[in-house]
Amino acid sequence: MSTYRDVKKITTNTLQKMKADGEKISMITAYDYSFARLFDAAGIDVILVGDSASNVMAGHETTLPLTLEQMIYHAQCVVRGVSRSLIVVDMPFGSYQSNSDIALASAIRIMKETGGHSIKMEGGSEILDSIQKVVAAGIPVMGHLGLTPQSIYKFGTYAVRAKEEAEAEKLLADAAALQAAGCFALVLEKIPASLAQKVSQSLHIPTIGIGAGMHTDGQVLVMHDMLGINTEFKPRFLRQYLQLHAQITGAVQQYITDVKTSAFPNEAESY
Repeated sequence: MSTYRDVKKITTNTLQKMKADGEKISMITAYDYSFARLFDAAGIDVILVGDSASNVMAGHETTLPLTLEQMIYHAQCVVRGVSRSLIVVDMPFGSYQSNSDIALASAIRIMKETGGHSIKMEGGSEILDSIQKVVAAGIPVMGHLGLTPQSIYKFGTYAVRAKEEAEAEKLLADAAALQAAGCFALVLEKIPASLAQKVSQSLHIPTIGIGAGMHTDGQVLVMHDMLGINTEFKPRFLRQYLQLHAQITGAVQQYITDVKTSAFPNEAESY
């Protein structure tokens, strides 16, 4: 049983203690009240209001189209369903890259208008000024290195990052810089497991992996992938814990049949 299951509120400090105690951190995405309430009640440690909403909620090909206003809306919905989990809200593309003043203004809007507990930004040395300014204002920041989906057009591929020595060394340096800038945790996405282990051991802040092997301090998955709602996305790192696509399709087809054959509603379901 988890050491921290009885903690009434998971905070950034709780995550730090979990790393120190060797307890893994569980994290999942959510975008609305109903699923956030389910995940919180189930005992998840961290809920990420991900800009993956652009893909799984809005149907876009990338995360880039999602606006700050849309992220705020999704975060507001999630916050209403949560009483225990730490809530991290993604800063969407364009809300922090241009300069640190815009980054701070965006982060303040998210914190004031959603009630979320922290924000997440993608990138290393390139956005260090923005991270420092947001942290200095008292807003907790989670970093994100490796495959950073907001930079997909720069990468040109969703392949594993930092396989070459130069990129791996930059990632290690960026991780140390993000910790020094005040990040409370770091997502490592789609990098070699050995590098993720090296980064995790070199930092005193926790690391959360997605496609980064077993040696990070925690794991995160997108809910639609983990629950098998989305069937098109099947990377090696994904474990599907349910096959909801087939179950939901079957249930809806049965409902259609019952309606068309007058099997629903029956007398017991009528007034």
